[in-house]
Amino acid sequence: MLLRNKTLGSALIIAGTAIGAGMLAMPLTSAGIGFGFTAALLIGLWLLLAYSGLLFVEVYQTAKRKDDGVATLTEKYFGMPGRIISTVSLFILLYALSAAYMTGGGEVLASALPENFFGEGDANLKASILIFTILLGAFVVIGTKGVDGITRLLFSGKILVFILVLAMMLPKIAPANLMEMPLDYALILSAGPVFFTSYGFHVVMGSINNYLDGDVKRFRMAIIIGTAIPLSAYLLWQLATHGIFSQNEFIAILKENPSITGLINATKTLTGSDMLSSILPVFYSLALITSFLGVALGLFEGLNDLFKRTKIPANRLSLTATTFIPPLIFALFYPNGFIAALGYAGLLCAFYCLILPIGLAWRTRQQYKDLPYRVAGGNLMLVLALIVGLLIIAILFLMESGVLPKVVG
Repeated sequence: MLLRNKTLGSALIIAGTAIGAGMLAMPLTSAGIGFGFTAALLIGLWLLLAYSGLLFVEVYQTAKRKDDGVATLTEKYFGMPGRIISTVSLFILLYALSAAYMTGGGEVLASALPENFFGEGDANLKASILIFTILLGAFVVIGTKGVDGITRLLFSGKILVFILVLAMMLPKIAPANLMEMPLDYALILSAGPVFFTSYGFHVVMGSINNYLDGDVKRFRMAIIIGTAIPLSAYLLWQLATHGIFSQNEFIAILKENPSITGLINATKTLTGSDMLSSILPVFYSLALITSFLGVALGLFEGLNDLFKRTKIPANRLSLTATTFIPPLIFALFYPNGFIAALGYAGLLCAFYCLILPIGLAWRTRQQYKDLPYRVAGGNLMLVLALIVGLLIIAILFLMESGVLPKVVG
């Protein structure tokens, strides 16, 4: 019964989309902050983004059809300009993420194969990117049910690997390391947008609503469970890394090698475990794959919604081609173009994951006074959440201008 539970499957899709390969680099972002403030920031952002996810549940009660996309809802409340803005921001974000995940997945696959397995030069990497996209893209084409099935399998493996990692790291924790204070309190603000994007699951809201047949209770439960999983994983990972490294050691890692590889090597040295350096890349691979599946599913369903609105034939062939071919071309031939777009991921995520659902909920409450489900907090909470969203956008610009310090992420 549990294996056929769509609510659980939806929660795992949400969690899998949120927990990306960048989770391993999160401690590098928080190196100068200390565990206490890092935990507080993660919990605060979880509350904020779980809240904005629940706003989509509230708004979806007014959808005419269960398979309506977010863009259709945006057009309903903000007209064609709203639809264009939400569609463009979503597609730029999802195409950029898809290209990045295809490249990363191809690199992982190529590293696991014998050298020059598919040919010399970059032929090996390009063939690996193509194979990675075809194999995983097939589950997306099947639909949410296909992504649900493979996500359950991969997520189980990811949890098992994560437990093994924690079992090797947690016994090495020094409580004094967890009590260290920020080197610069401005770093707390700078880390906010990086951690914010780590809860970016909202691109699959339309797919989840459709998969759960518009059932508000199950939709709400899927978001609560699906966001609690990343929060727990992030807190445990930060506890383990902040606990075994002193702040000075963390900063030394950043100076020597500010990357996941540097963190893995330093962790291996401190724990004395060769197994750890082998297991962490497995976690990285599983996290990358589940995130790619969620992003590609969101893109697939978003295009389906767009095609229906513009009267373009929305069959599996046309949707598959438009979902995978554009990012695949960039991953194979122009990787820097879309990878550069990832620099604006925080800005796009702030709009799509927070400002957009707040705007939709505001208009929904103006037009529908007696909806069965309404997120707690009233309109005051909408205003407070909007202020935080605008603050996150402001922080991004302040970091770019040099007013606030940049962090690794």
